[in-house]
Amino acid sequence: MPTLPSRAPGIFVGEIESFLSHISLERGLSTHTVSGYGRDLAQAAWFLAQLGCSDWRAVSVSQATAWAHSLSGKKKYAITSVARKLTAMRVFARYLIQEKYRDSDFTSLLSAPKVTRRIPSPLTVDEVARLITAPTGNDSVSLRDRALLEIFYSSGLRVSEVADLSLHQLMLEQGLIRVLGKGSKERVVPTGRKAADALDRWTHEGRPRFVTKHTRSHVFLNQRGGSLSRVGLWTIVKYYAQRAGITKNVTPHTLRHSFATHLLSQGADLRAIQEMLGHTSISTTQIYTSVDARLVVSHHRRYHPRRA
Repeated sequence: MPTLPSRAPGIFVGEIESFLSHISLERGLSTHTVSGYGRDLAQAAWFLAQLGCSDWRAVSVSQATAWAHSLSGKKKYAITSVARKLTAMRVFARYLIQEKYRDSDFTSLLSAPKVTRRIPSPLTVDEVARLITAPTGNDSVSLRDRALLEIFYSSGLRVSEVADLSLHQLMLEQGLIRVLGKGSKERVVPTGRKAADALDRWTHEGRPRFVTKHTRSHVFLNQRGGSLSRVGLWTIVKYYAQRAGITKNVTPHTLRHSFATHLLSQGADLRAIQEMLGHTSISTTQIYTSVDARLVVSHHRRYHPRRA
């Protein structure tokens, strides 16, 4: 099978483009998700064209099933990738029916592989404290790095949300941050006093030293006055984890996991955590109940007098 281009064959393009506009504008899905669905549908379209399909009206259940089976062939896609591709096709098929482009669902026999959700490994409270206090000194870089480590853990933001954070989103006197999350959905999240103080010091004492005439309103800047990228944020977190002597694999997402797990272990309501994390579905947040249960078992095995 030849390498597939990013665009679908011309006879399939119109419906795909309409669908992508629909999920972007009306359903508010993220640019990343929309692009991924577009690539998946383009790949499917090329396969179906090779089977002789003239357009989406002509696709049969057996042809769609053949495409699904091809995903587990020579290329050996990861289970998560296969699941996403099948989801893209099912959502698209329902869209075609909704738009009365066709009457039947050609994805009716497609079943997604079971994706085993990996339980995240959070940091302990002591490890978080060591990490956040690793940037020492009053220079601009230390002020910046302390502030961003505080905000990752204090508010549980995604790395993309921290990278895109602008000054007008900070409401430090109220202890709040307005966050633009996935699908351009806005939420307001609290931030602790220590994080607010660290942000205040960075924005008033450290950040002005990095500002140039080309600097925009991003909160976190590099030393050239540009915004810190996701890779830059990831590198900073990894650096201070090593400096703090933490042997676990620590990423910005580790701090997000730790934020949620520690809140839950202290009795926070799961739906409140869902709101703070910006999860659309409570089922996504429920993974932290598994993490907390694991911690409970660990404590029992460590401290109970009849643990052996």
